[in-house]
Amino acid sequence: MIKKGILAIAIFSAIIFNAKGQVDVQAKKILDELSAKTKAYTSIKAEFTFVNEKKDKTKDSQNGKIQTKGNKYKLEIPGHEIYCDGKTVWDFIKDANEVQVKDMEAGGDDALNPTTIFTIYEKGYKYKFDGEDAITQNISLFPLNPDKKKFHTAKLFIDKTKKQISSVKMLMKDGSTQTYTIKTFEGNAAMADADFTFNAKAHPGISVEDLR
Repeated sequence: MIKKGILAIAIFSAIIFNAKGQVDVQAKKILDELSAKTKAYTSIKAEFTFVNEKKDKTKDSQNGKIQTKGNKYKLEIPGHEIYCDGKTVWDFIKDANEVQVKDMEAGGDDALNPTTIFTIYEKGYKYKFDGEDAITQNISLFPLNPDKKKFHTAKLFIDKTKKQISSVKMLMKDGSTQTYTIKTFEGNAAMADADFTFNAKAHPGISVEDLR
């Protein structure tokens, strides 16, 4: 579920080309505007809903929260709180009163880093403008290295007025779809660096599993 939550969140971000090797000018303009708006924030706080629809049409959903500041993040999904101070990751498993400690992954095509939640589209994808309505602009992303991804297409729905991603639908290779909808978004929210470090002392009797 952690990987789903982070992956879920990770697709929100293509200095790339369309299927014919030509730049999709309209899609590039929209994504450039999206990047400029997002990168102007020193921090981001958001709430989202994740819906997983399986091939047999059964669905499950969960709500989550994410906050980022530079290369730091805190992710909250059911049963887990995940903290990262830019170097170390703490995964607090609530029901087990256990925290797993790992080094932050560096690089790698499938390294899922929530700090890139709203800008992942900037590299590693071809893109195509799919159209728009009165509220949203729609763009499809296609991985340049599809063998390294669990999805073949990610569809971005971008709020035309706010220049923000409102939802993402991922079409998975197994026939399922994963949809992430942003419920609330706050840029430049006040955050202390301590918010991104797990405090074990606040959880008496906690089990610490250091995996570094």
